Amino acid sequence: MPIVVNVDVMLAKRKMQSKELAERLDITPANLSILKTGKAKGIKFNTLEAICKILNCQPGDVLEYVEE
Repeated sequence: MPIVVNVDVMLAKRKMQSKELAERLDITPANLSILKTGKAKGIKFNTLEAICKILNCQPGDVLEYVEE
């Protein structure tokens, strides 16, 4: 898929664990894992907004387009 999810990169930069992000987003760690591995078919804007707020980043830091 040409859209790459860089949540792991941002978590590492912020020295935060996936479990903490999942708790703060109020989603299950399994659902966060689906997003992080790129298996999600989409993401709600309010979820993306919350990720950006928690990780203090921009949507472009989390999502990246890579041509196949």
